[in-house]
Amino acid sequence: MTADTPSDVHLKLRNLTEDDYPQLARLMEAVYPDIGGAWPESSIRRLIKDFPEGQIAIEDYGNLVAAALTIRCDYDRFSRQHTYDDLIGRREQIKHDPDGDAMYGMDLFVDPEYRDLRLGRRLYDARKDMCRDLNLRAILAGGRITSYHKFAEEMTPMQYIAAVDRKDAHDPILSFQLANDFEVKRLLKDYNPQDEKSQGYATLLEWNNILYEPETSDLSQRRKAVVRIGILQWQMRLTSSFDAWLSQVEYFVDTMADYQADFVLFPEFFNAPLMGLGDQTNQFEAIRFLSTFANRSIEALSEFAITYNINIIAGSIPVMEGDKLLNKAYLCRRDGTVDSQAKLHITPHERRDWVIDGGDSLQVFDTDAGRIGILICYDVEFPELSRMLAKGGMDILFVPFWTDTKNGFLRVQRCAQARAIENECYVAIGGSVGNLPQVHNVDIQYAQSAVYSPSDFAFPHDAIMAESTPNTEMALVADLDLDKLVQVRHEGSVTNAKDQRHDLYEVRWIGPEKTEADPSDQAQQISEGDTTKG
Repeated sequence: MTADTPSDVHLKLRNLTEDDYPQLARLMEAVYPDIGGAWPESSIRRLIKDFPEGQIAIEDYGNLVAAALTIRCDYDRFSRQHTYDDLIGRREQIKHDPDGDAMYGMDLFVDPEYRDLRLGRRLYDARKDMCRDLNLRAILAGGRITSYHKFAEEMTPMQYIAAVDRKDAHDPILSFQLANDFEVKRLLKDYNPQDEKSQGYATLLEWNNILYEPETSDLSQRRKAVVRIGILQWQMRLTSSFDAWLSQVEYFVDTMADYQADFVLFPEFFNAPLMGLGDQTNQFEAIRFLSTFANRSIEALSEFAITYNINIIAGSIPVMEGDKLLNKAYLCRRDGTVDSQAKLHITPHERRDWVIDGGDSLQVFDTDAGRIGILICYDVEFPELSRMLAKGGMDILFVPFWTDTKNGFLRVQRCAQARAIENECYVAIGGSVGNLPQVHNVDIQYAQSAVYSPSDFAFPHDAIMAESTPNTEMALVADLDLDKLVQVRHEGSVTNAKDQRHDLYEVRWIGPEKTEADPSDQAQQISEGDTTKG
């Protein structure tokens, strides 16, 4: 605060009224003496009548000290080359388009005595909030470059703009706009010939509303903002038949559907109790016996998804494909479609005792409740996979797991938490509890299911959305706000995705099958690690 700045202030942000015109006119005359001063009273009255919420003021003890004038406009028209006169009609009436899909910042001005209080930032933030509230596409503005006349002989306008962006030069207006997340989209020539300081030029600035959703009557095209997920911390218990096991599955699907969940997650190998129906003397044969239930299980789960109107993630089911045994998770959507994701990294136990092979493809799945990825247990310990899923637009990563000890669980848990932070996404992990002493290699379990978030102000302070009681059969339900992910990716305290140094490193897919999750043509070898179970 300088000596010229008032020290006793009481600021109030509000909308302009017609009674404010005398003060508004004096303020505009003081700020814009070089380009015509104040707008006529009739223009301001019409602007307030046509778009009252767009006219914002800040007062100090009743005295107007700052204001912003805004209209709605057609984005496609005014995101291209235009002049100030294109916005002005006869008798200096500003052309407000009530059906416009964007906002246009006409003027923003602050009393010179109050410029150290950052009131311009308050007005810009108020405009941004209004843009979001009205679900408009962007804020556009023709910005003066008032210091350009000092550099006109040595720089072109574009060179001057680049110098301001690099902070090699300072422009009172452009520097401020760049600091408020506006981007220069183009140079506007002959924007306002009266503006001698800017030599008639202006910048076309744009702030994008990252939460904008185009209006549509097509329900299939509408994006859910809040997604509810259910996680089953599944109790391993002996079963007398396939039908008895399936009844237990249906009970939990029905329960989660009653809570109107969009997804329900079952853990890895959640059908392991069916192994108890066969011979346990040979583990190679026992796991292949379990795979004979795969088709019946998937058909039943798909029917449940349709009947109960819920997307089911069948944590993992061993299935034979040719002469190979794979460990696969199945996504049974409520529209009747089914997809799968094989476990890519196989643990020493699975490889040694069960002779399971790893899959060779990775993909992001489109659903009616966002784009999701699925990594089975050990796979979450390899950050390259999650990074490629994030590149494919994943919002929620589901991690069904099976661990027998706490140290095995902690590997999954802590890697899942890291994946949520690294990739600015939600990560849901779900495991099994209890014991199956009659089923070899599935005898004990340890789990604490949870949902993790990025670590920023919009999320819980510990980045844990929900967490179960360890080693207790229970269901976990959490609501995930996808709009918060959009915001943190663009406006967070840190922006991991935006700040990656692609000039120094890259993650690429080189598998035999092109991954949907990695849209680039680049690839990087992903090495396999080692662990016990999970």
